Amino acid sequence: MKQTVKKIELNGREFILVGTAHISSESVEEVAQVITEEKPDHVCVELDDGRLQALKNAKGWQELDVSKVLREGKGFLLLANLILSSFQKRMGTDTGSKPGEEMRKALEVSEAAGIPTTMADRPIQVTLQRAWSQNGIWGKSKLMASLISSAFSTETLSPEEVESMKDQGAMDAMMDELAEYLPAVKTVLIDERDRYLATKIFTAPGKKVVAVLGAGHLPGTEKMLNDLSSEKLDTDLSSISSVPPKKLGSKILGWLFPASILGLLIAGFFTGGALTSLDMLIRWLLWNGSLAAVGTIVALGHPLAIIAAFLGAPFATLNPFIGVGMFSGLVQAWVKKPRVLDMQNLNTDVGSFRGFYRNRIAHVLLIFFLSSLGGAIGNFIAVPALVGSLVR
Repeated sequence: MKQTVKKIELNGREFILVGTAHISSESVEEVAQVITEEKPDHVCVELDDGRLQALKNAKGWQELDVSKVLREGKGFLLLANLILSSFQKRMGTDTGSKPGEEMRKALEVSEAAGIPTTMADRPIQVTLQRAWSQNGIWGKSKLMASLISSAFSTETLSPEEVESMKDQGAMDAMMDELAEYLPAVKTVLIDERDRYLATKIFTAPGKKVVAVLGAGHLPGTEKMLNDLSSEKLDTDLSSISSVPPKKLGSKILGWLFPASILGLLIAGFFTGGALTSLDMLIRWLLWNGSLAAVGTIVALGHPLAIIAAFLGAPFATLNPFIGVGMFSGLVQAWVKKPRVLDMQNLNTDVGSFRGFYRNRIAHVLLIFFLSSLGGAIGNFIAVPALVGSLVR
């Protein structure tokens, strides 16, 4: 039996785990062979309903409303999702296999044989939101840096290197490196999904179940299956199936920064009078608004988007429920309305630096990100400057 296929006997049932590299042509053939030869009662695949629709509907990006995404506060989520998809697609191009092709093949072979299937993975939106929410400022910065570096990476993989991704030792080393660099992200991306996948596989009907999943999930999923069988784990996934609400401390922290700005301005009024307070207010507005505008300029935003970033930054600082990127991004999307061509090429264009500027949807997201970053930097500079004004 190949190293990438694990057979497990639990409570009179047989579970066959097929570990794949998501951009491997050999994985596609192996998946079809295992399902055909084993003739299982049920097949589980490492997909969620959203990604299943994306596989079936190649033109799904044409239905994207970027303005709605920004208004709903999902700009960072969409940006991260696009970068990950683009990176995986580029790797697949290097090896001659489309990302997710082995999952598509599993569904095709199962449907042809009349075998029922289950989408066994957690929705990607939930996974990304949990990964984002469980990181502090430093962790979020490292996560965005990793995503951006992968977006513009020129790394290519040979077919041999792709196949080595299915080797257990190589995957263990990668997971250890991820855990050391971003432990909270590793917990969400690997550990929680191992449990989610294992539970969906364990609760699938039938005495023989084939599960097609990434090789990195093989050891964790096998362990979770054994824990489920011995009742060390229950099948309740509610604790990892949604984004946890913000704790009281986080909510207070969200208001702490705007409260500190207002507090410093009030302190300036009582210690130096109205002119001192006005001077401090102007300093804060200039730092905050100017750097948000600079971020929009770097992103080559429209002049109206630059103005929106400058004027919107103070309002975004004082209200933690909105971000300056929403103002600048919405104005850019209004002035330079996305075209059908942008929607068609979105997933490809975000794989290059030039593509971010050429594609109007990607351009809006770039403006959203850089204006938000500029406004945040402006605030961090402004606070010490305001404190300095008080102690002069």
